[in-house]
Amino acid sequence: MATTFPLNGQNAVNRYKHQATYDVDTIHSIVNSTPVLHISFVPDPSTPFPVVLPMIGQMGLWPGDSSDSSEWACYLHGYVTSRVMKLADEAISRGEDGMPCCVCATKVDGLVLTLTPYSHNYNYRSAILHGFASIVTDEDEKLWAMELITNSVVPDRWANSRVPPEKSEQQSTRILKMKISAASGKVREGVPEDERRDMKRDDVLDRVWTGVLPVYETIGEPQPGPYNRVKKIPEHVASFVKASNEQNKKYAYEASHKPAPQKRKKPGEDD
Repeated sequence: MATTFPLNGQNAVNRYKHQATYDVDTIHSIVNSTPVLHISFVPDPSTPFPVVLPMIGQMGLWPGDSSDSSEWACYLHGYVTSRVMKLADEAISRGEDGMPCCVCATKVDGLVLTLTPYSHNYNYRSAILHGFASIVTDEDEKLWAMELITNSVVPDRWANSRVPPEKSEQQSTRILKMKISAASGKVREGVPEDERRDMKRDDVLDRVWTGVLPVYETIGEPQPGPYNRVKKIPEHVASFVKASNEQNKKYAYEASHKPAPQKRKKPGEDD
């Protein structure tokens, strides 16, 4: 598998190019660590309005794919009669590659407070995937994708729940498989950055507080449900809560102390 997504007209980043990334592992990591993804598509060519839906999804490589061109895909979970599933089905029935769509993932890691409102920023990670979505019809791949998505909520949750799913559950659920045609990411880490003219003004520097407010997801203490009979919090849940909270906090604080992103200079360009 390629280590970077090739540049084309779909995914080339134009604004803040120095924060762009096309690294496959980085983009996969952003998508897989975002609890809710947003998929956008045009439901009807006769209407100018696209639709954006929140969905649970995960990047994955189906191990049963024996083709030489096997690539990672974005798997999304949804209800059998939902509009997005119907549109994907219709696209395939017309002989197309699938339903054209875009998936977006964003994580905020800090609020960057600067001297002037115009230079305030976020520390963040974002990824955008372009591709064509179709319905997973192979039962083995569908079950594998369900396990992949379930374990993205809490690792090892699939094995620690009532499995395998009943036939009625499998029939009411569909898996959307988005094959990626282009992808890009943007990452901002670092301390505040201001214009030189403001950095020379003592009246502003003496009055305005600047810095980063780290932002990170925190999972609270597990709360037993009304019919729960298991007294002890399972290890796979407790360890996930602890590791996730530590990792998220560590990343946000480390990002808040890194140097501000530097724009790439063109040959011969002065400071």
